[in-house]
Amino acid sequence: MPLILTEEQTMLRDSARDFLAEQAPVSQLRALRDSADALGFSRDLWRQFAEMGFTGVLVPESQGGLGLGHVEAGVVMEQIGHQLCASPLLASGLVAVTALRQAGSAAQQQLWLPLLASGQAIATLAVDEAAKHKPQGFKTQARRDGDGWLLDGAKSLVLDGHVADLLIVAASLPDGKTGLFLVEPGAAGLTVERTVMVDAHNAARLQLQGVRVAGDALLGTPEAGGPALQAALDVGRTAAAAELLGLADEVFDRTVQYLKDRRQFGKQIGEFQALQHRAAHLYSELEISRAALIRAQQSLDTDPHQAGAAVALAKARAGRTATLAVQEAVQMHGGMGMTDAFEIGFFMKRARVLQELWGDANFHLDALARRRAY
Repeated sequence: MPLILTEEQTMLRDSARDFLAEQAPVSQLRALRDSADALGFSRDLWRQFAEMGFTGVLVPESQGGLGLGHVEAGVVMEQIGHQLCASPLLASGLVAVTALRQAGSAAQQQLWLPLLASGQAIATLAVDEAAKHKPQGFKTQARRDGDGWLLDGAKSLVLDGHVADLLIVAASLPDGKTGLFLVEPGAAGLTVERTVMVDAHNAARLQLQGVRVAGDALLGTPEAGGPALQAALDVGRTAAAAELLGLADEVFDRTVQYLKDRRQFGKQIGEFQALQHRAAHLYSELEISRAALIRAQQSLDTDPHQAGAAVALAKARAGRTATLAVQEAVQMHGGMGMTDAFEIGFFMKRARVLQELWGDANFHLDALARRRAY
């Protein structure tokens, strides 16, 4: 399968690019940060996301969505990376939607997917419990309580958890399997604490102390939890890789423009061969990562059960490439690149958070090595 966009996917990319550049430039993130906005994102912009269809990109048409694939979702996420747009799309429209589609019963899907597709509700996945990603062996426990369940534990780095209308909480079942539980934010015993991350985006910590949920709050069946969690994480990792590639592209473009504009010793600094070599190296890394990313997206669309290796490679490469891009940008911009007046710092901080989200490069390179029995 060619590792390029189709005509329809290119049209979607252009539409998302123009929309986000006009409605959600990086200056909007700066304003949200400086005003200490209570939500951390724009409700008006979220409604526009829904009108554009972005919130339902992975939701089937029969349930109010666009019924598109992961290449199309990645196209939108790349453009979000260009503008560093703060929105619940990654957590709600991609990861939570995938968990519901993979494991949800017909009733659960019929209730929640139309709400998520229309942007009327926001959902998020609560999986991590420590500083580093470890999607197994949860300390959060679920135990039977009559016809329901009791949940005890804690979760960290829950994207947009402070505004979520639905929390999908991963917990260990009595038999050691993984269960995914639908928990609404007003549940007794649940504490949600907003945490503003270093990149001015949103996350939350959850404390669950004897949180009781009904029997039908288990997403699907006990057997479905583990595979659904893996599928949701793979979708999230690939989407995060797309955002990383988008921000790396933006940083590269800004840096090249600066090399053309900045003059030193009577010449454009872009004429200096050492800087040309560094820019050419970064461009090559971007193109290799782009190919790895679209391969992972296509794998998720055609054979998601076999996509794990491609996803791990895409996330690892995108993380390392974005890190290189922001580091080179700061170096080539000189001292000004470190000031808050420039926007390079925003990209550097976002790259760092996305690198850690659902496994950094080392996590995924280790996963690849284990798959190949090294």
